[in-house]
Amino acid sequence: MTDNSNALVRGWRFVRAHLAAVAACSALVIIPCFWHRRIEAGDLPSHNYNAWLAQLVEQGKAPGLYTVHQWTNVLFDFLLLYSTKLFGLAAGPKIAVVIGVLLFFWGVFSFITVASGSAAWFSSPFIAMLAYGYTFNMGFFNYYLSIGLACFALALFWPAGKWTWDASGKGKLLTGVVLLLLATQAHPIGALWCLATLSYVAVRRGLPSPWSRLAPIAAITIFIGGHLYFSYVTAFEVSWPEKPFYFFNGADQFVTYRIHYRYVAAAVALTFGALFMWRFYRRQERTLSDSLPLLSELYIVSFCVIALLPQDIRIGLYAAWVGLLVSRLTLISAILAVAAANCLKPKKIAFASATLCASLFFTLLYRDTRALNTLELHAEQITASFPNGTRFIPTLEARPDSRIPFVGHVLDRACIGHCFTFSNYEPSSRQFRVRAAAGNDLATSSANDSQEMESGNYVVQPGDPPLVDIYQCSPTDFTILCARTLAVGEKTGQAREAPDD
Repeated sequence: MTDNSNALVRGWRFVRAHLAAVAACSALVIIPCFWHRRIEAGDLPSHNYNAWLAQLVEQGKAPGLYTVHQWTNVLFDFLLLYSTKLFGLAAGPKIAVVIGVLLFFWGVFSFITVASGSAAWFSSPFIAMLAYGYTFNMGFFNYYLSIGLACFALALFWPAGKWTWDASGKGKLLTGVVLLLLATQAHPIGALWCLATLSYVAVRRGLPSPWSRLAPIAAITIFIGGHLYFSYVTAFEVSWPEKPFYFFNGADQFVTYRIHYRYVAAAVALTFGALFMWRFYRRQERTLSDSLPLLSELYIVSFCVIALLPQDIRIGLYAAWVGLLVSRLTLISAILAVAAANCLKPKKIAFASATLCASLFFTLLYRDTRALNTLELHAEQITASFPNGTRFIPTLEARPDSRIPFVGHVLDRACIGHCFTFSNYEPSSRQFRVRAAAGNDLATSSANDSQEMESGNYVVQPGDPPLVDIYQCSPTDFTILCARTLAVGEKTGQAREAPDD
């Protein structure tokens, strides 16, 4: 698996040789997309809702909203829009997510296989967990697609000898360029990671032996300078992670809705640690892949670099936050860690441990997403009781121990076809295709107001359309919802703060 001179042909031969296993693995990995009526994944309902808004804009039925052409952060939204047009509002989004999951899973699988020199069947339970980890459940699907496509590109270009300019080399180059363009259209981080990784490896391998050891130190030093800049010099508004740096080691991708997922993350970390110690204790270094030192080094560099970055950054007073950088970037660290572990050529007991971790993870995930489906069902029922065209503001809160705060977006999807979520953040953020003009009565045009509305701190203004606050009104069941029409001068979330008044 180390000769990439004809990577495309090798990939096709691998699929043909393992067609049954590929089909079975694909069928298993998409099960969570179908085990509930709706796919619950943080921001996903907002993407569904804005795909519907985009159709209304095309039909001239959304005055004050418009779409723009942009070159990034749009691939999943296009996929969602056209799958919805072809297959409907129910089946279309599921088909789009299934495509995303398969692209991510097999992209990561391909990279790990090529980089480690060993087919990543052992790692498939861990890859499946990453496919439904923090990034998926936050609903960062453009970023998610970008990383999956970047993994395909890394697998294609992973250095394993001299470049050839024959037909095979040109075909590989053309395929890689297409993959990177698609990754960029999804989100710039995936393409940047791919190019940065390939550049780092090329520079490191081109340096004489003593100097090549300084490559990780040089890379980390550059980001130390960036950390100092953001801390003391920049005019940008930044915030730093609240959790200690060692929390963001890659295993945090398995911590999602409840505190119980920390036991899953700990089990994964222990499995990796035990695997490394056992292999070196048995002194089987000669059986290890030559890529193990390089992949381990890349993991350490990524861990240190991510620890030096701000969690959120805002480039202007009225701009939306570019948020959760550290939390989402640890997906890259996790992929590199799994790739390094796959170099150890683990046997049946390691695969059994991985399967046990995955079983626990998906059991917890099924339970928590079922509760969110109940919450969305209640959102559908309560919005249906209001006249068509009603403008809602959800002031919903996740459970206190959840890392997925975007439960309010269930109202976005519940509104499709008959109402509007006035506070939806996408049009006002100016980071997506659908935009809101000032003064329209379908969506706020202010990123600040959007944030204040859903956090429960917005005071209704005389120029606002009639607004209805949807909030959780049971102290014991977070899926129970109530509605309250807001008057001018009232604050969103006020009823949530004092439900008995």
